[in-house]
Amino acid sequence: MNNNVSSQEQHQAFISQAEEAWRNNSSKLNPQYRLQYHMMPPAGWMNDPNGMIYFEGHYHLFYQHDPFQAKQGPMHWGHAKSKDLVHWEHLPVALAPSEDYDKGGDGGQGCWSGSAVDNNGELTLIYTGHVDGKTPEEVQCLATSKDGVTFHKHAANPVIGDSPDVERFGFRDPKVWKNGDSWYMVVGYGKDGRGKAIMYVSKDLYSWEYKGAALESEGTMGDMWECPDLFPLGAGDQHVLIISPMNIAPIKNLYVAGSFDYASCRFEQQHAAQIDYGFDFYAPQTLLDDRGRRIMIAWMNIWGATMPEAAHGWLGGMTLPRELTMAEDGTLLSQPVPELATLRGSHVTASDVTIADQSYVAIDGVQGESLEMDIVFDLSNPVASEVGVRVRCSEDGASFTEIRYSVRGQKLYTDRQWSGAGDGGISEAPLQLVADGRLHLRLFLDRSSVELFAGEGRIAMTNRIYPKLQDTGISFFARGGDARIESLDAWELSSIW
Repeated sequence: MNNNVSSQEQHQAFISQAEEAWRNNSSKLNPQYRLQYHMMPPAGWMNDPNGMIYFEGHYHLFYQHDPFQAKQGPMHWGHAKSKDLVHWEHLPVALAPSEDYDKGGDGGQGCWSGSAVDNNGELTLIYTGHVDGKTPEEVQCLATSKDGVTFHKHAANPVIGDSPDVERFGFRDPKVWKNGDSWYMVVGYGKDGRGKAIMYVSKDLYSWEYKGAALESEGTMGDMWECPDLFPLGAGDQHVLIISPMNIAPIKNLYVAGSFDYASCRFEQQHAAQIDYGFDFYAPQTLLDDRGRRIMIAWMNIWGATMPEAAHGWLGGMTLPRELTMAEDGTLLSQPVPELATLRGSHVTASDVTIADQSYVAIDGVQGESLEMDIVFDLSNPVASEVGVRVRCSEDGASFTEIRYSVRGQKLYTDRQWSGAGDGGISEAPLQLVADGRLHLRLFLDRSSVELFAGEGRIAMTNRIYPKLQDTGISFFARGGDARIESLDAWELSSIW
C-alpha cells in the first residue's frame, strides 16, 4: 500500500473499482436464466448470505460477491436492502479485500462470510479475513458504518488473530448476537475430523474470550461446520443451531434443536435433521426482525454443481425468505414469508379435478415460468400409488421437472433428470400424510428455480433448473390408479426488477 494513502482511502479505491466492474458487466448479461423475484447479483458471482440484519427500518442482506467475474475470486461483500423482504435495492459494495489480513496469496482470499449487529446505532460487520497460505490463514475482523452504506475496517484488525488450535480445518464465518450485556460469537470450525461450533464472548465487540465448543460432531455430522448460526427459538432456553457441514454428501445443511446455556456456552442437542432436502440450499443465515420473527435466507446454489448462468455473466441467487418456527416435537418449521403475496397477479383456481391413471392433465391458464401454486390432493381413499405435477414442460414432453409423492413409500421427490441444462438428480424427503389424508404442496416456480414446501413447513426442497425459455407447460398426473385434486390455486408472480 502507498504509505501516503490511508487504509480507508485504499479500501474505498478497491470499492470504486468493484462498482465500476459491476456497472460494466451488468449491461452485458444474458437474461435467459435471470430470476424474476429472487435476490441475485446485478452481475458477477454471488454465494453465502452475510450480515443479515433488520436495521433502521430496512432488511439488510450482504453476500459473498465477486463483481469482476461470474466465478469465485477475491471475495467482496455485496449489499442490498429491502423494506418488505420482497423488493430489493442494490447498494454499493460494502467490503473489498484491501489489507494484509484479507488480501494476497495465489489462491483464495478476501472478506469471507460473517454477520452484522447494531451496536448502539452503529452498523457493525464481523467477518473472516482469509488469505490462502498465510499464517494464520483465517482471522476474525470488524468493520463499522455510521450511515449503513460506507464501512470502515477497524484499525486494530484482526479482533481475533488466530484459532484456538494450530492444527484445525477451518476457522471462519462468525455469527454474533447480544444476550444481556454481552456479545456472543459462534464460529465454524473443524478438528480431528469433527465439525465444531466454537464460542467467544465479549463486552465490547473488540476483545473476545474463547469459551470452547458449544457443540461438535460425534463423527457423523461432517468434519467442518461452515456458516453456523445459533439463536433462540421457542420457549425457555430452547435454541437452534444451523450449520453447513462439509464432507457428508449428499447432506449439505443441518439444524440441531436443543437448549443453550449462556453461562457455560454449551449446547445440549435434542433433535437434528435437514433444513432443506433439495440440491441447492447452502449457508443459511437468519435475522430477528422488528416483529419478532426469525427470518432465514440461504444461497440457492451448491459448491461443485454445474451452473449454466456463469456463461451469461452472473452466478448465484438467494432462496425466498422463510419464517422459522418450532413445532412441539422440536421439528424446525419453515414457511415463505407472507409478504410474497404482494407479487401475486393473475389467479387461476380449480377444484374437484379427477386425474385418470397414467394420464397428464393440464388446467386452462396454469402455465408459465414465474408462478406460485397451492395444490391439495385428496388421498383419503387412495387408489393411485403416485401423484404429482410436472412443471416447465416442453411442447413435445421431452423436457420437464417432476414433483411427485409416493403414497406407499411416503416420500416426496423433485426429479430434474429431464429439466434441461445443468445437473440432473432426484432429491427426496420423508413425508407422512396428515390424518385426513390430504397432501398439501406449495410450490414457487421461478425462471431457473423450484422451491417446494409441504407438511405444514416440515419439508422444504430447493432446486435450480435450467429449461428453455419457451418450456412453460404444467400438467398433473396419477400413476397406479386414479387421483383427485381437491383444490388448486395458481398465481402468476410479477418481477421485482
